[in-house]
Amino acid sequence: MAEFPRLKDDCFALPEGTHWTPVDEALAHLRAQMRCVVGTETLPVAQASGRILAKNVAAKRANPPYANAAVDGYAFAFASLTDEALQALPLVEGRSAAGAPFNGVVPAGEAVRILTGASLPEGVDTVIMQEDVQVEGNVLRFESGLKQGANCRAKGEDISAGDIALEAGTRLGPQELGFLVAIGVAEVALFKRLRVGVVSTGDELRQPGEPASAHEIYDANRPMLLALLQDWGFEAVDMGAVGDSVAAVESALNEAATLCDALLTSGGASAGDEDHMSAVLADKGQLNLWRIAVKPGRPLALAMWQGLPVFGLPGNPVAAFTTALVFARPALGALQGQGWLRPLATQLPAAFAKRKKAGRREYLRARRSANGTVEVFASEGSGRISGLAWADGFVELPDEALEIKHGDLVAFTPFTAYR
Repeated sequence: MAEFPRLKDDCFALPEGTHWTPVDEALAHLRAQMRCVVGTETLPVAQASGRILAKNVAAKRANPPYANAAVDGYAFAFASLTDEALQALPLVEGRSAAGAPFNGVVPAGEAVRILTGASLPEGVDTVIMQEDVQVEGNVLRFESGLKQGANCRAKGEDISAGDIALEAGTRLGPQELGFLVAIGVAEVALFKRLRVGVVSTGDELRQPGEPASAHEIYDANRPMLLALLQDWGFEAVDMGAVGDSVAAVESALNEAATLCDALLTSGGASAGDEDHMSAVLADKGQLNLWRIAVKPGRPLALAMWQGLPVFGLPGNPVAAFTTALVFARPALGALQGQGWLRPLATQLPAAFAKRKKAGRREYLRARRSANGTVEVFASEGSGRISGLAWADGFVELPDEALEIKHGDLVAFTPFTAYR
């Protein structure tokens, strides 16, 4: 459960007089209200994959920790070279290898065998690749032209001890874990995982493996949303499916308030006769129905229930998926200490044509083609869930009117950018 102060009950309230809220305004309002609600813990680096740093991390040692050779070859002092076109340097006994450095000082005018990653012995500052030399007896021969410091890595050229390596709010992936270990960090302070519940509502829902009549549907939203949460690094809590009754919905909300830090719901969040989720939230919680100028997914219910932030997503799977990525994902990240996620879009040539009216933001299911263009799903119908499996991202169209022709640049955001 949350260990920091809860959000305010009115945090989701929009300014009075708002009718259709533009996407950018809705996101700005959400961003202003969200803050971290989870505590911290310290874990070994090896157990920190996918977690969010709670504190800045400084390097405990330089990387590299000592000056070393970037190649297999021979090391010497650059000042030892003469004006001759062909250089000849006697080799000292021994070598420098990673983990087994040369014990001693290399005299001026002489060279030593050195391997990749080995520390530079005292007395040398330049390394020549073994492919560029000839060794005759105990003499190293090579042509002039090498620059001073060639093939050498300076101590701390990547990062110096004490420098900030990663900042708080960074999500740790394989690259970051490797970096931390390299600079001597053994454990890190992390935000605890945000526990996000998922509940779906509707008498018409059936679960996988159950028989379903013609007027019933399978509950696609719950497993989809649970998988999204896991992919995003949250602790997904399956709160099950509940029927269309006030008692069932209220019971589910009460249970979520004891188990979760935030809740995603799907279905029942509009203003219809059977929309019990919004009715219960309005009656006994703090409900704000956001009318967002977006396609798909215009109605979005944002509420507080006993201090629990509730994101009421549409029941339509395509709309639920879209609003989860666009609105819930950055808000949940902020609740977990990650900060506000801004997915990066890429401008790609359109492999489609479209004329769009002004008034709302549109998110088209899309995928990149082998030739570097982006195509969109054949139908914009929000009931076509197959388009989510077909796509690997969104083409985002701005609020204003627009005519897109083949070859025009459009903003493409891969689904992976929301991780």
